[in-house]
Amino acid sequence: MRIKRVLLCIMSCAVLCLPLFITACDTDDSQNPQELSALPPPEPDGGPFGVDVNINMSTIDNYLNRPDVAYFDMRMFYDPADFEAIGGISSLTQTLPGYRIVPFPFIAPVGPMPVEGAYDGESLFYIEWGENREISVIRQNYEEAQIIFEQIFPKDKTIFLMCGGAGYTSLMRALLFHFGYDETMIYHTGGNWYYEGNMGVDLRISATDHNIATWRANYAFIDFDHLTKIIP
Repeated sequence: MRIKRVLLCIMSCAVLCLPLFITACDTDDSQNPQELSALPPPEPDGGPFGVDVNINMSTIDNYLNRPDVAYFDMRMFYDPADFEAIGGISSLTQTLPGYRIVPFPFIAPVGPMPVEGAYDGESLFYIEWGENREISVIRQNYEEAQIIFEQIFPKDKTIFLMCGGAGYTSLMRALLFHFGYDETMIYHTGGNWYYEGNMGVDLRISATDHNIATWRANYAFIDFDHLTKIIP
C-alpha cells in the first residue's frame, strides 16, 4: 500500500507540473517573436553611406538569429570590381549567420564606382542614379523583376542589409524606400570588411585558396536566361 501511495503522489506531481513546463516552453524568446527585445529605431550615422549607429558590424552579434528579421548580404561571390585597390576584398570570403546572399549588381546597376571594373551585366532593373543615391529613372528589364524582388525582400519583416564596404547596401536601401518599404524597418548594418565579432561564416575553402565554398552560403540564384526580357 505504501508503494502505491508513493506512485500516486509522483503521478499527481507530474500532472501538476506539466502546465508549468508547457508555459515555460511557450515563453522561449527564440520561438515567440512577440517576446523579443525591441530593436532600436534605425539611425543612420550621417556618413556617406548611412550605416546604423546602433546595429552595425561592431554590435551585429547581439542581433543575429532573430525570427522577426530578414538578413541580406548584397555582395557577389566574385566581384569584378577592383576593391583591393581601396583596401577591400573582391571575393566574398566571409558572411554572417542567417544572411542570405543577394548580389546587388544583379538587382540594379551600381552607378559610378570608386574603383575600376565594376559589374555591368544583366540586372532585374535599369536605374539612373541622381545625387545622394536618389533614383531619377527606373524601369524593369524583365517582366518577372518586380515579382522576384518582392518575393526575396519581405515587407512584413524588419530587414538587415550588409555588403563589403557599405556602398551596395546604401543603394539597396534607397531602392527599398523607392518601392514603398517601411523606412523604420530597414537597417544598414554596414560593411563586412569591418566586422568586429566572432560569428563570421568562413567561405574560403582553405586559408591559401582563393576559391569560395559557395555551398556553405544561402544564395538567391537569379537565372536571367529563363526570364522574359523587356525590349526598350
